[in-house]
Amino acid sequence: MKLRTLAYAATVVLITACLPKPDVITDQNNEFSWSQLEGKTVVVNYFAEWCAPCLRELPELNEFNSHKPENVELVGVSFDPMSNNELAELKKRHGIEFQLALMDPAPAFPFQRPQMLPATYVIKPDGTVKGPLMGEQDLESLESAINSH
Repeated sequence: MKLRTLAYAATVVLITACLPKPDVITDQNNEFSWSQLEGKTVVVNYFAEWCAPCLRELPELNEFNSHKPENVELVGVSFDPMSNNELAELKKRHGIEFQLALMDPAPAFPFQRPQMLPATYVIKPDGTVKGPLMGEQDLESLESAINSH
């Protein structure tokens, strides 16, 4: 009986170890692997609490998130390193209604980290990246970005 349990546990560990690790895990337990977007468009918005334009665009991002098509995901990314608990507190403090990339494990994006904020990227289903779109985004600019070819 113990041998069977041990063999089962070893099999589970081996299978899990062979699965590809996601590039991004969000606070809503969504996982993204850029090589397997499966028809999704992913909008990635970098922000910081000290960035006034970033905070001003949060209501627009919340609005976009509530009206986006089903094949579109919005992921916020803190520009500043912080623990997952600090990220959860920041989300609550600023009323962020969209998913945020967890900092642990560190996310991996198919583009360079922006040098200025706010910065938004659009990753198309074919893996191409549009952006960075610099400055505050609004509902109209976000919808235009996801619909452009």
